[in-house]
Amino acid sequence: MRFGFWMPIFGGWLRNVPDEGMSIDWSYLKALAIESEQAGFDLSLIAELNLNDIKGHHAPSLDAWTLAPAIAAVTETLELMLAVRPNYHSPTLTAKAVSTLDTIAPGRVSLNVVSSWWKDEATQYGAPFDVHDARYARTEEWLEVFNRLMVEGTVTHHGSLYDLEGCVLEPKPSAVPTVYMGGESPRAKEVISQRGSAYVMHGDAPDVIRAKVADMDERTAGRPPFQYGLSGYVILRDTEEEARAELARILDVQSSPEGYASYQDFVAGSQLESQVSLEEYSVSNRGLRAGLIGTPEQVIARIKEYEAAGVDLLLLQFSPQREEMGRFGEQVIRARA
Repeated sequence: MRFGFWMPIFGGWLRNVPDEGMSIDWSYLKALAIESEQAGFDLSLIAELNLNDIKGHHAPSLDAWTLAPAIAAVTETLELMLAVRPNYHSPTLTAKAVSTLDTIAPGRVSLNVVSSWWKDEATQYGAPFDVHDARYARTEEWLEVFNRLMVEGTVTHHGSLYDLEGCVLEPKPSAVPTVYMGGESPRAKEVISQRGSAYVMHGDAPDVIRAKVADMDERTAGRPPFQYGLSGYVILRDTEEEARAELARILDVQSSPEGYASYQDFVAGSQLESQVSLEEYSVSNRGLRAGLIGTPEQVIARIKEYEAAGVDLLLLQFSPQREEMGRFGEQVIRARA
């Protein structure tokens, strides 16, 4: 099992807790990145949203593509899973950015390709917004161009959205980036199985995840083996009672109107396989469904269940981030070593 964490570009993950003691200042994020390697983390997902969908539209949200080179420069082993949304970026310039970032962090750059769901954000930022299936048509063509640029000397492509004539990308990255993708609709899974190289899932019970892994394995038969990632929110305490008390605190729904509006926009723009409850709104990405709540022994046992289900990467959220990641590194990662 590899352990990854979401870089806190929003200043926190909890919609019902205004101040989580987490900063978006560079000094905080730099220390977090350096300490994450010391704690045993392998990867950081740097999400891409121009608006803050956790604390509300008027709260700060950092740009992933500006932050990533800085994180790369102060780390040595951390894989940078950099989110990209095809309606905001051209595949050619993204390929150029990835190849340049690879010179800073050779072999440590990967992509999380996200088919945008947030109409209000696209409207505010003047970006095109596609309805669901058209969204994945864009992603499919975008990835065709990007993947070819990673390995081919020159690329000519004439498609419905992108036109290239003899495009040259140099330098090539030292390794072809892993393309992580998530999605639950039939169209999403079709694109992921054909164009991606890793499948990332929202939090859910191990038996549900096992079925999703088996389904994707079947879809990708004949291709190189996929990697499987799972999002989860961690509450690690010395006793189960302390963990349950913290869970009750963060589920005390006192959500702001702005935060709840963006949540409703997400639900309306997605085709999810299960209903998202109001309580699950409190923590993003259905992270509480992963069940990583309790004592170190309980959390380690849950991780073993996910390993048995086929998961090889956990993408974790914590609050407050630095303190809880340090605790997780000492009591879970090192204890498993």
